[in-house]
Amino acid sequence: MNILIVDDDTMQREMLQGFLEKQGFHTFMAANGDEALEIFANTPIQLILLDHRMPDMNGDEVLRHIKKTNPLVAVIMITAYGSVNTAVDVMKLGADDFLEKPVALKPLLTKIQMIQERLTIAEEAAGVTETLDQSKLPIKIIGESPAMQNILSVAGRVAATPWTVLIRGETGTGKELVARLIHLLSPVNDGPFVEINCGAIPENLFESELFGHEKGSFTGASARRRGRFELAADGTLFLDEIGELPLALQPKLLRALQEKRITRIGSETEINIDVRVVAATNRDLKQLVAQGVFREDLYYRLNVFDILVPPLRERKQDLPALIAFFAKRYSPRPVQFDADATATLMKYSFPGNIRELEHIIQRTFTLARGNTVQHRDLPAEIRFHQVTAQGTLSQRLEAVEREMLWSSLENHQWVQTRAAKALGISERVLRYKMRKHKIKQL
Repeated sequence: MNILIVDDDTMQREMLQGFLEKQGFHTFMAANGDEALEIFANTPIQLILLDHRMPDMNGDEVLRHIKKTNPLVAVIMITAYGSVNTAVDVMKLGADDFLEKPVALKPLLTKIQMIQERLTIAEEAAGVTETLDQSKLPIKIIGESPAMQNILSVAGRVAATPWTVLIRGETGTGKELVARLIHLLSPVNDGPFVEINCGAIPENLFESELFGHEKGSFTGASARRRGRFELAADGTLFLDEIGELPLALQPKLLRALQEKRITRIGSETEINIDVRVVAATNRDLKQLVAQGVFREDLYYRLNVFDILVPPLRERKQDLPALIAFFAKRYSPRPVQFDADATATLMKYSFPGNIRELEHIIQRTFTLARGNTVQHRDLPAEIRFHQVTAQGTLSQRLEAVEREMLWSSLENHQWVQTRAAKALGISERVLRYKMRKHKIKQL
């Protein structure tokens, strides 16, 4: 990593340079803002340690120039005049962190190492994104949040290995897409990607699905059939919902993973298999192990690499990009969300994750009255959740009342007589409550 040290204090510059060079970093030094900008213009710099108070050009001005040239460069501002207001101001300008003089070297090193890790992850994620743009995945993986950048980075590194991967996450978070990404980035990407949902196949047919069977091996076996392991030869086998795998079949799967050999039902011949296995689950396998319904040895065999896909509520930074993606995919005409509708979506917790968001966008665009989606166009459960998720009991009750009034009026085309009747109140009471809650037809 190339680090530029900018400080008008010669002793401070040399002290920081000596320390950082010993840690293996390549450093450059500038005594003022003009020198710093010249070095920055002619040298690939990843991190700048920037003095806040300098005689010719203060750190704020240098930071503005730097961020205008390259918004991605990391900057730690250093000053002897530290204050909360100063820290807030430099962070608004784009500084990544803030330290006071005299600089404590150990905390500085920790901050630099964190920035270095973040930059490495971003670089790896960018490489994966470039590959994705050239791929045939059925849907893009949208992810600018740190959590998703980390997943892209890990997937890129894990894909190069032959080891099994366990992908964990709630339903609808995109575990299958991560599995497909690993296959796409792997050395066996020219081979098949074969998936099996362990929760969707009857237990008595599961062994045949995995390992295949010979003709006549059981009632209904009218012909030889290859199982998913054979179909995935020289490719990737994706075991979705692995936590639903029947306990009786787990030893056979474990043996196949350990020995890389399988035997069809009704056959005595072992078949060598060369398959990359990726598994996914929305359940806590450790808890299933503790309950005795999932084998511990199989858990550790599957969990060589572990990838946790976060729920959408923990990566709200990705929501605008996801909305824009689904809008482009499902809208027959140019449609956008107004500020109120966007704010409502941002506050929603999305228990169904990205899959729920996709369905919300489909439904909203189908029923939207114009080219702009307003708060009233969103499904009732979204509007209802927004106003009842927080607040005192009195506030929540008022929110429920307002939502019921609004929904009834909408359902009855704003005919107050019919809306009041549906709510079981008089028209006079309805009008009073509409004034109270400031409800007017838009």
